[in-house]
Amino acid sequence: MANYIEELRALVGHRPLILNSASGALFNQHQQVLLQERTDTGNWGFPGGYLAFGESFKDALVREFQEDAGLVVQPLQLLQLSDQLQYTYPNGDQVQPINCFYLVKYVSGNLLQQVTNETTRLAYFDLNQPPTFFNEQHAAMFSVLQQHYS
Repeated sequence: MANYIEELRALVGHRPLILNSASGALFNQHQQVLLQERTDTGNWGFPGGYLAFGESFKDALVREFQEDAGLVVQPLQLLQLSDQLQYTYPNGDQVQPINCFYLVKYVSGNLLQQVTNETTRLAYFDLNQPPTFFNEQHAAMFSVLQQHYS
């Protein structure tokens, strides 16, 4: 999947792209939500990422959760469709991510304990104590959870 975006970026550089992504909210038994500290910004976001060509939102979400968090999850409910925010990555890449944000349930696996190319660490957060998010879209997703699950 990373090759797909790398190939696009080789053709268009940092120009704005509309990309599809999926993210998920996984709660633990204490009603805390799992977040991922990102390697690119050092800020927090929900596990998830961009769709590979031909992949569905739900399939991408399951794949990304496994890659980013080490967990197999099952999407339960679409919580929000976000399509109007724009973001510029630290390297200058500009995107308008069309994101489907799902409530997910744990199926199997163990939280990653090592740093990967996208994840520095994973932690559960109380809904009344949000961290610093890497972009407005993830902050808005956290607000959705605060409104519906607090």
